[in-house]
Amino acid sequence: MQELPLIDALPDLVMLLRRDGVILSHIGGRAVAAISPPADAVGRRLESVWPESLAGVITQLARRAIAQRATIEIPFKNADLGYEARVSPQGPDRVICVIRAALPSGAPDDLPSSTGEFQRPQLDRRGFLRRFKKTLSLAAISEKPAAVAVIDVDGVADIARVIDGKVAELVLSAAILRLPLESSRASGEKFSWYLGQLSENLLALVMETADRDAIEDCLACLCSSLRESISVGDAAFHLTPYAGVAVLGQDATSPKSLIEHARAAATEARRSGSTHPHFFTNALRLKSLARLDIARELREAISNRDIRLRYVGRHDLATGRLVAWVSYLRWIHPLRGEVHPLEFLGVAETTGLATPLSRSVLQSVREDFTTVSQHIDADVRISFGALRHHVLHDDFVSDIARLLEDGAVPASRLELRISERTFIVLDPAVSKSLTDLGVRLVIDEVGRGMASIDRLARAPIWGLQLDRAWVTPLRSDEVALKVCRAGISAATALGLTAIATGVDDEEQRSALLDLGCGQGGGDLYRHEAPYIMQLAKTPRSA
Repeated sequence: MQELPLIDALPDLVMLLRRDGVILSHIGGRAVAAISPPADAVGRRLESVWPESLAGVITQLARRAIAQRATIEIPFKNADLGYEARVSPQGPDRVICVIRAALPSGAPDDLPSSTGEFQRPQLDRRGFLRRFKKTLSLAAISEKPAAVAVIDVDGVADIARVIDGKVAELVLSAAILRLPLESSRASGEKFSWYLGQLSENLLALVMETADRDAIEDCLACLCSSLRESISVGDAAFHLTPYAGVAVLGQDATSPKSLIEHARAAATEARRSGSTHPHFFTNALRLKSLARLDIARELREAISNRDIRLRYVGRHDLATGRLVAWVSYLRWIHPLRGEVHPLEFLGVAETTGLATPLSRSVLQSVREDFTTVSQHIDADVRISFGALRHHVLHDDFVSDIARLLEDGAVPASRLELRISERTFIVLDPAVSKSLTDLGVRLVIDEVGRGMASIDRLARAPIWGLQLDRAWVTPLRSDEVALKVCRAGISAATALGLTAIATGVDDEEQRSALLDLGCGQGGGDLYRHEAPYIMQLAKTPRSA
């Protein structure tokens, strides 16, 4: 496996254990050499390589983690050396055990919060929560302001699932350790803050202030740092943070409620795709109830085929020539009006409606192409972005084959867009089957997740499409510029076409051309698409 040298270079010990204590595999262990198993330990029981007391503790933890279906973390000692173990269930009879050297006593939980300096996140969630409770108690007694922000770091879970949990930890740790020691505070207010890790992808920031501007300045600085690309081996990882804030006294008074409300606000930020922090409000509770209505109405809309496609032109940036019509979902609700995809796509994914929705609009491609093809040149393609759950479904290739089988949509005119994070987990055989059908593959939303140069180089793809979130601010945001430059350079090096979304003016077009981007779409070309936009204005039932 290609990632093994990378994992093996890590300082912690990672073991795959059976519930009876048999070692199935192990890697790493340089920082815990005193207890690192020998090379021939695979297939042997822990008791044969460790002292009986230590082996018994880890075996017991493994059984408890499997029984509770939850990760368990504990500190322990062996030969007067301190360690921390984290045991996570991997199915009904296996666990992954991660052992690391413990932090020196007195750090960071015993450091006074008044230092205002950056401190490494707690490895033990309970340790962070103890400090958090202490902060709130002192704030209540002294009547000082306090707030907590939860930062949902999107991308970490995908790295853990696709590559390895240890690599996900490495990437997140690297991102955290390079965070600035203090934020850029345009508001001028100085306050103390510290960071903790709640789970695999959730960070918590405790701030001794309730000033909204100061909180936004602090989070903007930290989130900007988290968004910077992290290179490990031949892979470039891109994390996307979404932040939510709850204020002590205003939104809640207990530590648990504050974190829950901040997390709800972070979820809302993620759902809306916002790079700015969301502050908790009671309106978020009402939105949760509204989503139940959306789920019911979405099911009806799929059944009635009320969700159609709108189209946006993609052009050659140098000549302005139309090269593709790119489809996007459009739902015109009879009472709500136009419902933005961000409002219903998340609901579709969590209610099992994503695949039926994607299949439904795939039929729209067939119907629309018949009309569209009469008004465009013979080399202009129609681009369809299937939803993640549909792409990963066993019948996805069959669904595309059925679309092409009667020739209503020629394979040479169809482009499939697959998001970067979906492509990474997609079986390479599926990619080959799709290109064997004659369709063109484009990797979409490049820069939002992670990319393996090796995987991209071997896959039968035609282009890389940069995510709008990076293209729009590339002239004003140094991080966005770096991501766009890296994505375009990767496309050029691999012989792929670099595509940009969010080309809204001439300056944006010129900046992308200077970087080597070949194609793009956006408001700059909107006036050139009167017919195709009109096609999507009216639901089919009208």
